[in-house]
Amino acid sequence: MSEESGVDESKRATLRRFAALGAATPLTRLSGDGDRASASADSDSDVPDAVLGYLAATPGAHFSKLRDDLKLGTGETQYHLRRLEERGAVEVARDGDYKRFFLAGRFSEFEKRALGYLRRDTARGMLVALLQDPDVTGAALAERLGVSRPTVSKYAAELESAGLLSRDGGYAVERPETLLMLVVRFADSFDTAAVELASVADSLVRYGHE
Repeated sequence: MSEESGVDESKRATLRRFAALGAATPLTRLSGDGDRASASADSDSDVPDAVLGYLAATPGAHFSKLRDDLKLGTGETQYHLRRLEERGAVEVARDGDYKRFFLAGRFSEFEKRALGYLRRDTARGMLVALLQDPDVTGAALAERLGVSRPTVSKYAAELESAGLLSRDGGYAVERPETLLMLVVRFADSFDTAAVELASVADSLVRYGHE
């Protein structure tokens, strides 16, 4: 098998895996039978459903991550995202320099902001650590995440502006139940720390209501 053929097979397998997930979402038919009929008989016909499936599992992904994870070309990705947005299946939220993509009608504005920050390594690390231990200090966060204290302060200011964090007398997560729900629901699309938090989420929720 040639290297190019190997890449094609890998792309086809990736698209089919996410297309199967997309087929389980109510919005998948919005990709349109016309698109399928006009697509070539290879993996191209799976792309709309694969994008929907990917966003069902990885809401808030930015363009480059979606493109790379689905093994698509830049123009191909732009085309299908634009088509899905026009059909009302996908919506876009601006997050600084990024455009983040979501299945339409699934998340509140607060949840979209939260997912955007949960897609950033340092911000996610801070939020996960604070959900685990609300008393953790800025210095401890810096040590735990392997970043400088000014970096923690910078992200804390951003998280506060986004309505996700309070800095009155220390750091406190705003709407922690919502943040915890998002981490638990999409833990596998984040990192091992999120998965570990998800595994003990029940005890955290019970503790919060004692």
